[in-house]
Amino acid sequence: MAQKIVIVNTGCANISSVKFALERLGVTVDVSDNFDIIKAADKVFLPGVGSAYAAMKSINGKNLTDTIRSLEQPVLGVCLGMQLMVETSDETSSGQIDCLGLIPGHVARLQAGDLRLPHMGWNTVTPLEGNTLFKGIPADTYFYFVHSFAVPVYDKTLATCEYGQTFSAALHSNNFFGVQFHPERSGEAGAQLLTNFVEM
Repeated sequence: MAQKIVIVNTGCANISSVKFALERLGVTVDVSDNFDIIKAADKVFLPGVGSAYAAMKSINGKNLTDTIRSLEQPVLGVCLGMQLMVETSDETSSGQIDCLGLIPGHVARLQAGDLRLPHMGWNTVTPLEGNTLFKGIPADTYFYFVHSFAVPVYDKTLATCEYGQTFSAALHSNNFFGVQFHPERSGEAGAQLLTNFVEM
């Protein structure tokens, strides 16, 4: 029986590209902000691009915060979606904003030194060994990034990347997973990661 895969309609701009990437893998996908549809899904994607402030305003405005927090099936946050999974973010001129708090942690501006921000383009990712999300994806595989803020490396880090500093390229806590890069724009490696998540 086919799985029910749902992308949470956060109101962000990368929803269609995540949807198309999954459809290329032969996966049927719904995009929804309906509580019952999201709750009934086998796997849930939480996409996001742009600012954490605008995304959280949209999620709160759609009354999705409690719905997302209550999910017990595997959930994958993508790019800003991953950053929204932690507790707080510095990505605003008026101080910290509260995020979804699905995973302990904090988003801070990348300390890139002389390197240009945003960190944009292909970079290598080093996953922890033996984790399901990166099954069949060796260390130093290239993924596509676009971001100026990041989660530092800590005990919820599932994979790392280097750009001026070492940062979390992926996170994991309980049923919540997140990737800072764009798997939907990362060719075969991204397709493998999406497949791994769908097949969990």
